[in-house]
Amino acid sequence: MSGDIPSLDICGPLATLRLRRPDKANRLEEADLTALLECLARVEAAPQVRVLLLRAEGRHFCAGYSFDDLAAAGDGGRFEAVADALENLRPLTVAEVQGGVFGGATDILLACDFRLGGPAAQMLMPAARFGLHLYAGLFRRYVSRLGLNAAKRLILACEKLDARGMLEVGLLTHLYDSRERLAEATEALVAELTELAPLALVGMKRHLNAAAGGGLDRAAVEADVRRCAASADFQEGLRALREKRPPRFEGR
Repeated sequence: MSGDIPSLDICGPLATLRLRRPDKANRLEEADLTALLECLARVEAAPQVRVLLLRAEGRHFCAGYSFDDLAAAGDGGRFEAVADALENLRPLTVAEVQGGVFGGATDILLACDFRLGGPAAQMLMPAARFGLHLYAGLFRRYVSRLGLNAAKRLILACEKLDARGMLEVGLLTHLYDSRERLAEATEALVAELTELAPLALVGMKRHLNAAAGGGLDRAAVEADVRRCAASADFQEGLRALREKRPPRFEGR
């Protein structure tokens, strides 16, 4: 293994997960997948965490999975498990994309709820150039987030996109004109998200993802509607509105 494995820092309602192999464009190796799964499990188990911020050091965001480790593993199962865990994480997830996103890292990006990019952001899914067949979870996320036509352009034709193209196709949800502005906007969004009502956010995130996959459970939605309507958070929101002050949500 080369470089450092990903690190996790939890500070109150914010968890920051950082990729730390800039000399290898933050390419992920087998040990990194283990570390990422452990980090995501820690975040899921920390009830105070409301937002996970995914950042990367250096020029590029992530170069995907090491081909050497992929050849040894024989499939993308553990990489898919990381993307699935990130997609299904209880807290909201924000990715700050300062540079290139390549290969399977594009799926990790799509697993995040908000994807903010700077002018140097770019993407390429080159699997077809190497004879690599991709895994089911990636197909599902590409099609549900980007649409079938865009997914075919990127996966089958290996079309490379710059930052503007990533925004237009949906890989990015926000785009900023400088790395400094990207960092500022990321911090602002994270701060805003941590102040929202977590009980409602958790349910709505889960149901939005289910709807994107065609599996929306109306009964489960209605149960969450009733639960939130009876919650202390909802009462706090109403009081704050009447008193013209910011609400202080506790997730109950």
